[in-house]
Amino acid sequence: MDILLIAGLWLDGSAWDEVVPALEALGHRPVPLTLPGQGDGSASATFDDQVAAVVAAVDSAPGDVMVVGHSAACTLAWLAADARPERVAKVALIGGFPSADGQSYSDFFDIKDGAMPFPGWEPFEGPDSVDLDERARKAFADAAIPVPEAVVKGVVRLTDERRFDVPVAVVCPEYTPAQAREWMDAGDVAELPRAKHLDFVDIDSGHWPMITKPDELARLLAAAAPDA
Repeated sequence: MDILLIAGLWLDGSAWDEVVPALEALGHRPVPLTLPGQGDGSASATFDDQVAAVVAAVDSAPGDVMVVGHSAACTLAWLAADARPERVAKVALIGGFPSADGQSYSDFFDIKDGAMPFPGWEPFEGPDSVDLDERARKAFADAAIPVPEAVVKGVVRLTDERRFDVPVAVVCPEYTPAQAREWMDAGDVAELPRAKHLDFVDIDSGHWPMITKPDELARLLAAAAPDA
């Protein structure tokens, strides 16, 4: 199956470099995306540009696809299901949950010079970054791409109720499936409580398993993928 891979904030398609060959070895066709404003050199990209790029990738696939979103990009994966519920066979959400209609995409940190730069490791101390050594942290920070303000402050628009028919795999890295269920039961997670087919998958990692546990992540995604 074609598996679209969408990394979260500050990352481009190269975040999946070690996951791609592992998925290929398992018989799938991974397609890592470099989003507008996150690696293509555009400083004027908008959130709508990113959504359009993801939907275009779905449209260009030869058949049905699984769309994988990481962190903030879980919202982009969910928007793909909203835009193309008949083409998205499954959504996998790694370390995040989709925003609700009308919410901003990812306006989490300070804006500087028209973009949101990586804020350093202090906000991610603890379970998020526990499995990243100093070398990995430096490599991440050095490569981090400031995300244009018009991306992070974009407004999420969901329009098709058929998105709730698309099966969802919730991949839980720095938290457990039990915690994810608790957040849903408490009303802290938008959208997913209405999903009709929901599975939880545990991976013992920090927030970036594509960096720290790429082979295990590939196996989990391959196992979650529906038959092509």
